[in-house]
Amino acid sequence: MPPPSEDAVIAAIATIYDPEIPVNIYELGLIYAIEIGEDGLVKVEMTLTAPACPSAQELPAQVEEAVAALPGVRAVSVETVWDPPWEPSRMSEEARLALNMF
Repeated sequence: MPPPSEDAVIAAIATIYDPEIPVNIYELGLIYAIEIGEDGLVKVEMTLTAPACPSAQELPAQVEEAVAALPGVRAVSVETVWDPPWEPSRMSEEARLALNMF
């Protein structure tokens, strides 16, 4: 089975929402990198809105679970990184509109 497309991985990640913000974590700009190997190994680098984020444990686990459910995924590695720090400018235009941040 071929590995999933990047669009499929993004769509899976976009089903996950920060419990405090009504925008999915992809649109928030929390996903820094997605690597998809031909062998079905998927690596995701993500951050959180703040190091003390109450969802620090659950969001990476939710990303891992959502991506692992895709056909063609053999294993998932989710790494939480803090550099560069997240800032609101990383949000998509849709996210800024949803949160009234122009």
